[in-house]
Amino acid sequence: MDSILDMRGITKEFPGVKALDDVNITVRRGEIRALVGENGAGKSTLMKVLSGVYPHGSYQGEILYRGQPMAFQGIRDSEEKGIVIIHQELALVPQMTIAENIFLGNEIARRGVIDRRETNRRTAELLAKVGLHESPEQKVGGLGMGKQQLVEIAKALSKKVDLLILDEPTSSLNEHDSEALLKLLANFRDEGMTAILISHKLNEISQVADSITVLRDGSTVAHHDQMVSEGQIIRDMVGRAMSDRYPPREPKIGEVVMEVKGWTIADPARDGRRMVDNASFTLRKGEVLGIAGLMGAGRTELAMSLFGRSMGQYVSGAVTIHGKPADLTTVPRAIASGLAYVTEDRKSLGLVLDESIRRNIPLANLPGISRRGVIDAEREAEVGEGYRKRINIRTPSIEQRAVNLSGGNQQKVVLAKWLFADPKILILDEPTRGIDVGAKYEIYTIIRDLAAAGESIIVISSEMPELLGITDRILVMNEGRLVGEMPTAEATQEKIMSIIIQTGRDLVDEEEIERAAS
Repeated sequence: MDSILDMRGITKEFPGVKALDDVNITVRRGEIRALVGENGAGKSTLMKVLSGVYPHGSYQGEILYRGQPMAFQGIRDSEEKGIVIIHQELALVPQMTIAENIFLGNEIARRGVIDRRETNRRTAELLAKVGLHESPEQKVGGLGMGKQQLVEIAKALSKKVDLLILDEPTSSLNEHDSEALLKLLANFRDEGMTAILISHKLNEISQVADSITVLRDGSTVAHHDQMVSEGQIIRDMVGRAMSDRYPPREPKIGEVVMEVKGWTIADPARDGRRMVDNASFTLRKGEVLGIAGLMGAGRTELAMSLFGRSMGQYVSGAVTIHGKPADLTTVPRAIASGLAYVTEDRKSLGLVLDESIRRNIPLANLPGISRRGVIDAEREAEVGEGYRKRINIRTPSIEQRAVNLSGGNQQKVVLAKWLFADPKILILDEPTRGIDVGAKYEIYTIIRDLAAAGESIIVISSEMPELLGITDRILVMNEGRLVGEMPTAEATQEKIMSIIIQTGRDLVDEEEIERAAS
């Protein structure tokens, strides 16, 4: 099988950092090649070099595409050759229709006027190819993440793609949508398309990839022209074997710290619907409590409403902390009550990306670095450096901007920000989304150590093995309701999914009865 792409001796430097050091990768025509490595290994940087985001001349080395040397000066140059990249953060405009998004910047026009009929016709053809049964005039903002990802792929197909690059395509998808996307990718491969798949989900890589290249610390450390075991991939990635993906812990669970009773939040966008419906649970000192459920089950809505930042309208319910009523109506009041919330969207809601680590860490507790209302720069630096060492934020300096950190290190900065606020209850929403296996282990170790120190922790995760590996007790949520509870020692993925499936049927039956009664 001949190669469609050869990248040879690629070296890319930023001030003070060599992001890529003599990297080589060959991709054969008609294959799916996985590109893996820890956060900061250089995967996304390499793909930005390939796609022209970092133009020719800003790096050393050469790119051969279909046997010809390439000197891309921008994304348009690479797309004209059939190389299309879909980034982890989708580049869609929510207020625009599917058709408008697909042909944005590449409009179909006659005499300077957009031909909407032809645009919609071609959009319908593209949607059929990706298996998305939506109107071309549907607004993208009304679609779930799985469907939005399919729109991005349809957009790539509209550019006559020959080499498709997908950067963490399933990081925001539930299990069903992830499975559908992987099948679609395999179908494209069978039809002759070539793809490069960047992912931290090794089970997905094993499912669809034909070959694999591993980067570590900006260098190529392994090429496998056929799939190898997950254990081998991990050894290549981190330079050592990881016999256990979850750190051992001995829980020391104490008294009830927080009790939630009848917590109900209405959905302002849908009359009669509830984002959170009569949720009641307890959380104990030193406990790691997991919340399982499919995407859209209401887990994030529950967490954000408890943190004073509800996306819906409060209806009823009460919360007590250490036996006393807690006022959680605003974020400052929730913080004052001892809560902290690490968002699932660290880039948009967790960090000020253009600011340094030093500036980001104290944001949730500015009085802690201030004197008489004025920030003490020396104290700010002391706090930043202390947390850099404490939780191993890998960076040459706390003056490094957050935007330049890997995903795992960004997550550590968000954690440090909330740890500095000295919470008693820490809510972690998808704490390891989009980070590699090595960084995940470090996050799990931080969670374990916090629980051992008496912190009470709630973990929301779409990865069931993660919940089974780090929690003491698991709540199951479906359609806004808490529908199951079990000690983690008694839980399995099958048990959790059967509860979700069965309660889903029960909830549909309840709605049908209510409609019939009305």
